[in-house]
Amino acid sequence: MALYTIGDTHLSLGSDKPMDVFGGAWEGYVEKLAQGLSVLRPEDTLVIAGDISWGMSLEESEADFAWLDALPGRKILMKGNHDYWWNTAAKMNRFFAESGFSTLRILHNNCYEYGGYALCGTRGWFYEETGDQKVFKRELIRLEASLKAAGERPKLCFLHYPPLYQGYRCPEIIALLEQYGVERCYYGHLHGGSHRLAVEGRQGGVAYYLVSADYVGFRPQKICE
Repeated sequence: MALYTIGDTHLSLGSDKPMDVFGGAWEGYVEKLAQGLSVLRPEDTLVIAGDISWGMSLEESEADFAWLDALPGRKILMKGNHDYWWNTAAKMNRFFAESGFSTLRILHNNCYEYGGYALCGTRGWFYEETGDQKVFKRELIRLEASLKAAGERPKLCFLHYPPLYQGYRCPEIIALLEQYGVERCYYGHLHGGSHRLAVEGRQGGVAYYLVSADYVGFRPQKICE
């Protein structure tokens, strides 16, 4: 039994926006993901840190969900900035149930448990969206709701947007991670040349790790067993 994470799978099996067009590491990325994710076993859990599917709706993303559902183990999905299919938790869960996707779970204002750890998270915030304070405040509320749901259990947090990188910090999100005693925070979003901006390792009381698919070689990162 193991807990894994990866971000930014950017699947496009039911829409016409494959990442192969960007070349480089993204060429043949679905095959690379399939190979990397072949380590999964039925008893494992995989947290996908956003930017899961390019589909514009649940229906357009159905082939991508089917691909993920066919992988062994539990898959916990969270929103990224390109997950335009994202909807209310009730609608997403109903769609998964009606489609027969039995291994997909939604991380949204809640948390899950793995081996005594609480798995918390939300999309997060990024400087690109500085103008929309309503979205920012909503993300803070969602993150705190997830952290509160964890109670006193040790906490791992998953964000799509990096809460910090070279020359940038989001003090409000970092303060929540520190306040609720998060041990480790995993994030995505950074690609290509932006990898050099990543901040990893312990900062204050929290250890941070970048897990964008192209950064980790399209292989899920094992957190613990």
